[in-house]
Amino acid sequence: MTELIAGRAGRAGNATPGQSPGAAAPPGRDGSQTGSGRRTASGRGVLLIVCAGVVLVNLDLFVVNVALPQIAHDLGEKNLGTLSWVLNGYAVVYAALLVFFGRLADRYRRDLGFLLGVGIFTLASAACAAATNVEMLIGFRLAQAAGAALVTPTSLGLVLAAHSAERRQGAVRAWTAVGGMAAAVGPVIGGLLVTASWRWVFLINIPVGVAALVVGWRRLPHLAGQPVERPDPVGVVLATGGVGLLTVGLVRGGDWGWSSATALATLVGAAVLLGLFAAHCVTSRNPLVHPDLFTSRAFTGASLVAVLFSASFAAMLLSLVLWVQGHWGWSALRAGLAIAPGPLMVPLISFGAAAALIARFGPGAVMAAGSALFGGGVAWWALSVGEQPNYVTGVLGGMLLTGAGVGLTLPTLMAAAASSLPAQSFATGSAVINMIRQIGFVLGVAVVVAVLGDGSVGADVSLHVFRQAWWVTAGLALAGILPAVVLLRRPSRSSPPAGPALPRQR
Repeated sequence: MTELIAGRAGRAGNATPGQSPGAAAPPGRDGSQTGSGRRTASGRGVLLIVCAGVVLVNLDLFVVNVALPQIAHDLGEKNLGTLSWVLNGYAVVYAALLVFFGRLADRYRRDLGFLLGVGIFTLASAACAAATNVEMLIGFRLAQAAGAALVTPTSLGLVLAAHSAERRQGAVRAWTAVGGMAAAVGPVIGGLLVTASWRWVFLINIPVGVAALVVGWRRLPHLAGQPVERPDPVGVVLATGGVGLLTVGLVRGGDWGWSSATALATLVGAAVLLGLFAAHCVTSRNPLVHPDLFTSRAFTGASLVAVLFSASFAAMLLSLVLWVQGHWGWSALRAGLAIAPGPLMVPLISFGAAAALIARFGPGAVMAAGSALFGGGVAWWALSVGEQPNYVTGVLGGMLLTGAGVGLTLPTLMAAAASSLPAQSFATGSAVINMIRQIGFVLGVAVVVAVLGDGSVGADVSLHVFRQAWWVTAGLALAGILPAVVLLRRPSRSSPPAGPALPRQR
């Protein structure tokens, strides 16, 4: 892969004198003409192109949720713990490879890395649609995740490099809002597609991916890599193994028994590997994640909010879909439409109110308010949902509140983290915050499975148990208020936030 990304390096570089190679001069409003006559996209054009890839990646995180019952029936697999790996396997590999691929993206051409990631994701989507058993589907989902892990840091790196410092926060909020809306609307689109076949939740990716490849190849600017070292494989192995064992322990712990030797050994092994990973990052000359990133209060605060909010987000979507389909007997289409008001709130809040609120109160206060709204929406379900279906009083209010919470929190935390990054770490730093988000998604799904029990899809889990799951989900979101308020300060009005000056590695 590194050879392909490095491939056309001789033509890479639109940087102006005095700029670092990876931080090319932002394209003009109407695009710029290269020496070879190739017309590149403007900053807004770059954002539009990479958002196609962002939609693919984030949509696929949750579009499969509403398809799980049909996948279970069609492929003959009823165990929720096994089926959860269709979701968790994707999220584990995605999270584990993000920083590794982010480091590669900082070293090599980001535009080629983005196109390679989209290509892998598109081919894997076609393979998922052709799967004949759950094991094949999980395997192809892992390939999808590898492509997604390359798309995410390269896309955000392209956005950061294509915009001037004063415009980066707005561009990152737009990038994140599109991704958050795609993730939240996943169940809606999934519900529509599943009426034809669950295979369409994967086939729909193919035309979008092909379009992104064609336009991206012709219009994305050539951005040369930074002079950083190759990523250390030791850190990659430790991070992948630690996150994987942690997820296995949480998903299977209820089935094994939390006090059983297997469960304890799995969780202790995860703690050891993650501890070794942290120690490796602190002591290594070439760490996978540079510890100086976390000397920034903005980056650290956004990271803590990200893991808690993402866990709550994933738990919310999965638990609600399981309830309305399994207990109220709603179809996948009806379940998707029931969720639709939440995603519709995301762009309204993110583009309509978030920027003004951040300017007046600061990002910490906005994230805290968003976390409170999200937690309040999930608590609504714990208090209002009953055995008999009642959408208006039982679901709608909570859906509107959670959508508003997503619109305030996700774009703001991503902008706060990205604006603290130095130019030589655009891709790596954005990969770190996205890795943290994906770990949160994995934990959220695992928590729901642990609370509901490792039974079968559609099993008779009581309303009382679902209410417990919703209270836990609300608690995760509300816990994010503390780091948002304590660690994130109102930004200076005179200058954009400065990030840690990471040393360049050769």
